[in-house]
Amino acid sequence: MAAQADDTRHRLLEAAGEVFAEKGFQAATVRDICGRAGANLAAVNYHFGDKERLYVEVVKHAHHCGEEIAYPQWPPGTRPRKKFRDYVSHMLIRLLDPRRPAWHTQLMAREMAQPSAACAALVESYIRSGHELLEEILVELMPPETSAIARHLAAFSIVGQCLYFRIGRPIVERLVGEDEFRTYDVARLTDHIVRFSLAALGSRQPAGEASQPASTAGRSREVIR
Repeated sequence: MAAQADDTRHRLLEAAGEVFAEKGFQAATVRDICGRAGANLAAVNYHFGDKERLYVEVVKHAHHCGEEIAYPQWPPGTRPRKKFRDYVSHMLIRLLDPRRPAWHTQLMAREMAQPSAACAALVESYIRSGHELLEEILVELMPPETSAIARHLAAFSIVGQCLYFRIGRPIVERLVGEDEFRTYDVARLTDHIVRFSLAALGSRQPAGEASQPASTAGRSREVIR
C-alpha cells in the first residue's frame, strides 16, 4: 500500500510539473493534473492538501530532480581550490543531468519570473545551505579584508555561470553551433568556470599545478542534452 501511495504521489508531481510548466499556476487545474497522472480527483488533497501546496512541492521536486546528489565532504586540510572545483562540478552535474525533463527548466523560469511562496520554500529547503557552503569556500579563497557584499556578489557570479549553460542553452547552441556545443561537457565547463573565477578572484592556479578532475567519478563527462 505504501509503495502504491508513493507511486501515485510521484505521478502527481510529474504530471503537475508538466501542467504547471505549460499553463502556469492559475490556468492549471487539478482535473488536468489528475487526468494526466491517471489518479482520481481526491488524490491531490490526499497527498498534498491543496493545489497551492502541490505547486510548492512540484517546484522543490524540479530543483531536487528527484534525487539528491550530496555536496562533497572534504577531510581537514583540503585545499580551497580543490573544494571550489568540486563545488562547481557538483552544481554542473545537477544542472546538466541529461535525465532532467524539459519541464523542470520551464517551470523554474516561470517561478523566477513570478515568484510565489514556492520560491521561499525552495531557498530554505535546498538553496541556502549550498550558498552558505560556497561562501565558506570563498572566505578561504578571497583576501581577508573582502567585504561580505563583495563575497555575496562573487558567489552569485559563480552560480550564474553554471546556470547559464542550463537556462541559456538555446542561445549558446545557436551562437557556437551544435558541434562545439556538444563538447561542453561537465569536465570542460568545470575547468573553464574554475579558471575564469579564480582569475577574477585574484587566486590563479599556481604555475605547474595540473587541473584536477571533477570529483564525481563516472559522471564528469556528461554532455548537456
